[in-house]
Amino acid sequence: MLATGIIAVVIGYLLGSIPFAYIAGRLIKGVDIRRVGGGNMGALNVMREVGTVAGWAVLFADMGKGVLAVLIAQWLSVSAIIVFVAGLAAVVGHSWPIFLSFKGGRGAATTMGVLLALAPVEFAISFAIVVIVVLVTNNVRLGVGVGLAFLPLIIWWFGGEVRLIIYCLALALFLLLRNVLALKRDLATAGNKKDFIVDKKFTPWQTKKRK
Repeated sequence: MLATGIIAVVIGYLLGSIPFAYIAGRLIKGVDIRRVGGGNMGALNVMREVGTVAGWAVLFADMGKGVLAVLIAQWLSVSAIIVFVAGLAAVVGHSWPIFLSFKGGRGAATTMGVLLALAPVEFAISFAIVVIVVLVTNNVRLGVGVGLAFLPLIIWWFGGEVRLIIYCLALALFLLLRNVLALKRDLATAGNKKDFIVDKKFTPWQTKKRK
């Protein structure tokens, strides 16, 4: 069982390490996505700097990494704790991928994939909250943060396991810590700070840079 658990975690990490955003940037525009736009190796930066279709493809691919990490761990019949660790390993792999000298993205999409696999109904409700917040504010980071904040409450409301609620909180805390520097930078550059919450000059699906 120990060996199977290690295999599940390693597979999760390797899946997470697949740099879909980097691959899309290189194949479509010949750019290193980490050196353009906001510099983040994620779907939103791909949407803005490479193209909308490529961005959506990267979003679903990054989410798929988290989904597969959980499903493979469950298929290997490891304990629930190891399934959680394998999911976390996928997020860690996305953030610090072995294939790109451990310099990756912030892990939001992969985290959502992990949670989708573990609590599909509850995640669907929280994702609806994400969409509503993004449509109102044009702020993807805020939308994801609000959606993930509500997810543990939704799982609790549906009678979910306490350990799953704790795991959701742990992943949310991981993302918060991962994004602290980016949040500080945004606060420092948001001018009158209004754009930090509601960005009236930009939409997430827009590929042209702001002027």
